[in-house]
Amino acid sequence: MSVLRTPDARFHNLPGYDFAAHYIDIGDTRMHYVDEGEGAETILCLHGEPTWSYLYRRMIPPLADRHRVLAPDMVGFGKSDKYAALDDYSFHLHYDKLVGLVEALDLTNITLVCQDWGGSLGLTIAANHGDRFARLVVLNTFLPTGEEKISEAFMQWRAFSQKVGRRMQVGRLVAQTISSYELPADVIAAYDAPFPDDSYKAGAAVFPSLAPIAPEMAGAAEMKAARAALSRWRKPAQVMFSDGDPILGGAANFFRRLLPTAGDQPEITIRGAGHFLQEEKGEEIAGHVLAFIERTPAN
Repeated sequence: MSVLRTPDARFHNLPGYDFAAHYIDIGDTRMHYVDEGEGAETILCLHGEPTWSYLYRRMIPPLADRHRVLAPDMVGFGKSDKYAALDDYSFHLHYDKLVGLVEALDLTNITLVCQDWGGSLGLTIAANHGDRFARLVVLNTFLPTGEEKISEAFMQWRAFSQKVGRRMQVGRLVAQTISSYELPADVIAAYDAPFPDDSYKAGAAVFPSLAPIAPEMAGAAEMKAARAALSRWRKPAQVMFSDGDPILGGAANFFRRLLPTAGDQPEITIRGAGHFLQEEKGEEIAGHVLAFIERTPAN
């Protein structure tokens, strides 16, 4: 596997993102993660496609004022290493890399905050490593098994990603999802920063095609098993979807039904936000996460 590393200069002076960089080798790749704050509570923030830990920049400071916050970049994204070939990426590769990071850092008492692929992977990891997790915060995400009809909006996004491939304009894609304001040019550039040229975009290009749309696809069985395990989840869970996500917004009620303890928490909808709700409403979401942790003290 050929591995690429984005030059550090690409990440200089990004607006709102002045966190110290931390790195750890997981197998043949170096993974980057933000690690801010301290305390007994560990908040693990997992991004999705095609973003990186920059997505959480508005949430990290208020959360880190009271707890330890980690926000890793998946392999292929952000400051983490990137495989050059499309077929180097798979559900199992991402799963194993994230589990490797959690185990290498020996993270426990985790409050998972997850969105998009961060949820598909993170919730599967929590289902299989429940002893390390204390709470779940489920933002716009899904757990596809290939057995149900996939939304037309997602299938259109999948087809578009396959058409454009490595020519995907990541920053512009993020900007197109923003419903409440115009994303500034320097923020768009920050979402593009991990990708000096198209050769770095294999991970972003292939991720939508990895979502199982048939039961025999990789990851389908694992996410089906995760659904079963999460249907028996007894630790606190908070579901917070936005009201303007045409791709995954319909999954909010699915997770409220799936997670037995979700009904114990207020039914929260993040108003005036699209798919990347952390970008539009990060401070608001952070406030809800802090309140959730306060009202569900660890035993």
